[in-house]
Amino acid sequence: MSNQSIDPHGGKLINRISKNPRTKDLLQVEINSELANDVENIADGIFSPLEGFMNESELESVVQNGNLPNGLSWTIPIILDVDKATAEQMKDSQDVLLKIKHNNIAILHVDEIYTFDKKKVMEKVYRTTDPNHPGVMKTSLMKNFLIGGKIEYLKRLNEPNRIYRKTPTETRNLFNSLHWKSIVAFQTRNPPHIAHEMMQKTALVNHDGLFINPLIGKKKTGDFTDEIIIKSYEILTNQYYAKKTCELATLHTDMKYAGPKEAIHHAIMRQNYGCTHIIIGRDHAGVGNYYKPFEAQEIFGQYDDIKIKPIFFPTFFYCGACLSFTNSKVCPHSIENREQISGTKLRQILTKKIMPSKYIMRPEISKIIISAKFPFMD
Repeated sequence: MSNQSIDPHGGKLINRISKNPRTKDLLQVEINSELANDVENIADGIFSPLEGFMNESELESVVQNGNLPNGLSWTIPIILDVDKATAEQMKDSQDVLLKIKHNNIAILHVDEIYTFDKKKVMEKVYRTTDPNHPGVMKTSLMKNFLIGGKIEYLKRLNEPNRIYRKTPTETRNLFNSLHWKSIVAFQTRNPPHIAHEMMQKTALVNHDGLFINPLIGKKKTGDFTDEIIIKSYEILTNQYYAKKTCELATLHTDMKYAGPKEAIHHAIMRQNYGCTHIIIGRDHAGVGNYYKPFEAQEIFGQYDDIKIKPIFFPTFFYCGACLSFTNSKVCPHSIENREQISGTKLRQILTKKIMPSKYIMRPEISKIIISAKFPFMD
């Protein structure tokens, strides 16, 4: 990492990979795939500076103030929930073995067992208690006890869609090998629209490389499946980008739909990967009408210790009068000249097996979605 131009968040890339694991006679606790992803992300340093699941003071500070107790910016709780019976079992355990589907994942060094105020988390992180909000619904379904403590990672799972999964050490070494000094990250949970492609390529004009980093993991009903997202970006990066200007890697974590708070979280993770910039578009990480369209851009003014720089773009579209892809900042023509569609309407068209305009989505990508048996999350 000696040539890398940006430090990880907090100044140090965390590594919690165990060197001498001792698992004999440990209490075993089964976790789900979402928590297993969190454990791996902690271990690899994607969640730097976190070394484990948050204790009570860390959670309180993150929820109430948007930072860790030491003042370092952090906006999303990273927590491990268990039921009362499991909490009782763990009370006298210094270490427990975290497992998923009979695989030993990690050792958790139990530091604290505590309860938490779910409503406060909803109000402060998601800014709503509406049960229709996916993040609120997930919080309401969490078990009542949380376990704080550092982890030691034992073994990576042999899971689908891992082919593009990379650690921050790997991405930083990759960027160095490509001699990239300025790297623009692009967060997405969708296949690429032409508008996304235009944002990416516009950012590339003044930067060395583009890091397309789709989020792979649990999303809300109606969102595109991981397989569709990966296939779509394989086509885009292989056919429509110049060589050595773009790299594709997947980020394995669940969407929170926390709008502006999640935009900060997305930026921190990409800083840890080694990116110097991140594209933050309209309604980044939003859902429904819970957040104002540009709140995810405005929040960056409150977090001055984050070194990765946001790039803000207006919405791109194809203008028939301009005869080009453009945006409202430079295009003077009326809306009737624009080829533009919302993500919701685009999903509705694709669900009906209708090909959208080539000015909205690349035909090769539209065909993959239309021909897929199950392109959407259920």
